[in-house]
Amino acid sequence: MALFEYKAVTPTGATLTGEMEAPSQDLVIARLQEMGNIPLSAREIGSGFRLENLLRGRRNLNQREVGDLTQQLSTLLGAGLPLDRSLGILGELAENDRVKDTVEKVRNHVREGGSLSEGLEQRHGQFSRFYVNMVRAGEIGGSLDQTLARMAEYLERAKELKDGVVSALIYPILLVVLAIASLILLMVYVIPQFTPMFEDFGGDLPTLTRVVVGVGDVLQNYWWALIGTALVLVLWFRGQMRNAATRRRWDARFLATRWLGDIIAKIETARLTRTTGTLLVNGVPLLSALSIAKNVMSNTVLAEDVAEAAKQVKTGSPLARALAANDHFPRLALQMVNVGEETGKLDEMLLKVADTYDREVKVTIDRLMSMLVPVMTLGLALLIGVIVMSVLMAILSINELIV
Repeated sequence: MALFEYKAVTPTGATLTGEMEAPSQDLVIARLQEMGNIPLSAREIGSGFRLENLLRGRRNLNQREVGDLTQQLSTLLGAGLPLDRSLGILGELAENDRVKDTVEKVRNHVREGGSLSEGLEQRHGQFSRFYVNMVRAGEIGGSLDQTLARMAEYLERAKELKDGVVSALIYPILLVVLAIASLILLMVYVIPQFTPMFEDFGGDLPTLTRVVVGVGDVLQNYWWALIGTALVLVLWFRGQMRNAATRRRWDARFLATRWLGDIIAKIETARLTRTTGTLLVNGVPLLSALSIAKNVMSNTVLAEDVAEAAKQVKTGSPLARALAANDHFPRLALQMVNVGEETGKLDEMLLKVADTYDREVKVTIDRLMSMLVPVMTLGLALLIGVIVMSVLMAILSINELIV
């Protein structure tokens, strides 16, 4: 049994929060519904560590908070509650002051006669252009609750993809950190213990030993310079990436790399097709959807390809042919998009493409990580072996001097 923290709305419109023990989240939701309540969220207490808990002072909402707000608002509107009342409930249930302040400001704008999309747009970038346009399309079509439900699903899929990549990288990163820490420990504390003994016996140390001792001296005496240099390089690289031309060159290099380029293309393809497909489902025209999707993509080369494809679509070219012009997007994705255009179900096919490449990205990353970990372990063993060999060679040279 696990302990869950839940939020719900009673039949009278009052907010309800509490804790419940249950085997799963679905059972908590089912019990709340049996009691006549409208479940908004049910989260296992202590189910994981979140970095945002350490960053309470941050102004913008994080991805999880936006997803929770979207799902809860969709649930309340779907239950028949008016928008103003729904926003009021969300404000009361806000988990922190940052979320509460955002919801209250949006609610005040709605009370003054404005639309929800306008209120979100005024929150200074807390909600993306894609998000705002989705909400606006839902308002125009009279299906705001359904639009928000699709938006919540989209955000959840995007979060799952991001979390999958991050989770796959955690172990290799920890391995690298531990490897570097072990090497520094050997070079800075272990090897220097042998140096005085080597010097007492005189003679020339083997070349490998002198190199290892020299590296250890640099780490021990000039560590501050190494850290400073690393920080300067990081700041310089970040500054370079803010320049559009430099950013494009780096993105082109990443895209041309054999393994990394394939992963980037798949991730961006999933992002493009899911965004465009979701917008099309909600009635947004294709050209507008492509314009919005272009801003969602992180690789500037592929974003330029989408912008160019939009120009070709405007002149009457099919989307699949326009995207194939620069040969950066996967062929399977282009064929599926072509089928969607021919059958008149482009929106559905785009979402299927996104699901396909979400799965492929996860499989590819899992395979790469399964290969990377043994390679890194072998590399660490070789480095430690070199250090140990340098010590043994020095000891053998001392024995020769004694004899």
